[in-house]
Amino acid sequence: MREAAWPAIRRDLALNYAAIGLLLAVPGVVSGIVEPALGLLGNSNKRRMIISAGGMAFAAALLLVSIAGSFLGLLVAFVVLYPASGAFVALSQASLMDQDPAGHEKYMARWVLAGSVGVVLGPLAFAAAIRTGWGWRGLCLVLALGTIPLVLASRHPARQHNTPAHPFCDSLRTAWHALRNREVIRWLVLLQITDLLGDVLTGFLALYFVDVVHVSVADSAFAIVIWTVSGLLGDALLVPLLNRTSGVPQLRISALLALLVYPCLLIVPGLGFKLILLAVLGLLHAGWYAIPQGRLYGELHDNSGVVVAVSNIAGLPAQAFPLILGILAQGFGLEPALWCCLLAPIALLLGLPRS
Repeated sequence: MREAAWPAIRRDLALNYAAIGLLLAVPGVVSGIVEPALGLLGNSNKRRMIISAGGMAFAAALLLVSIAGSFLGLLVAFVVLYPASGAFVALSQASLMDQDPAGHEKYMARWVLAGSVGVVLGPLAFAAAIRTGWGWRGLCLVLALGTIPLVLASRHPARQHNTPAHPFCDSLRTAWHALRNREVIRWLVLLQITDLLGDVLTGFLALYFVDVVHVSVADSAFAIVIWTVSGLLGDALLVPLLNRTSGVPQLRISALLALLVYPCLLIVPGLGFKLILLAVLGLLHAGWYAIPQGRLYGELHDNSGVVVAVSNIAGLPAQAFPLILGILAQGFGLEPALWCCLLAPIALLLGLPRS
């Protein structure tokens, strides 16, 4: 929802590209500092308590977003929201991975598919909120209230998760060794760089259609819907695909095609052609998070909380990506800045294992 609402948020709070970059980068840095400790603590028998506390903080942060009246107020809300999401969402993902240690890729594909449903509903909900007069503030209030039942559900799971409990010091040692493991480093680096064509691009996509393609805020929200629906379709196709084959060959083929499609998206004129290419890119992007993340869980076996910790440690440098794009967009224009996202498919082609 937030990504579709950026043009409206920018107008209401008088933000520029650099300010938006800060709003995306600073909370990520704070989260990257806080979440490793949460992940290590979540590797113990305190996981259920941390998930519930994170959910309540998540709801409170959404309430702060809905009443934010300035750049600083929104920044504070996001600083709370990001680590709360890590506690509430990332540790829930870790618990899901503990269900079947031999099927991490398949479970991650299902996780991403479920998330894609929410990603599709977000822009649609924002478009409805615009037409009904609620706006992004009203929708954030609704989402804050909607989080509470999820928190209550997390306190009483339908079945107990098979989560191994490790002392904090043991988890800390495991994290230290993991950050020196070549295969762990491979998947961590790919996860961060490929996000340039994931969340980083999504954060600027609505602004691109408003400022470069020159469409209305409502039409830019429609572009986000196209992007998210095509991603949902790609994620749905990925689930049966991973039941029959390894994900690495699929990643290599999709990266090669994305290397051709993404430049065409930026170059071709006309809204219609751009939307078609955007839909194709959304299909190709399927698996760029699920497969590397699943491989990362596989490398660390029964230490799923450590995966949360090392992912955030490795992600600290990548939190600068939105800020760098925002500064480049402010100085040279948004369209030239978005060419940096081409590094994502290049990184996959160079970094994937050959065997």
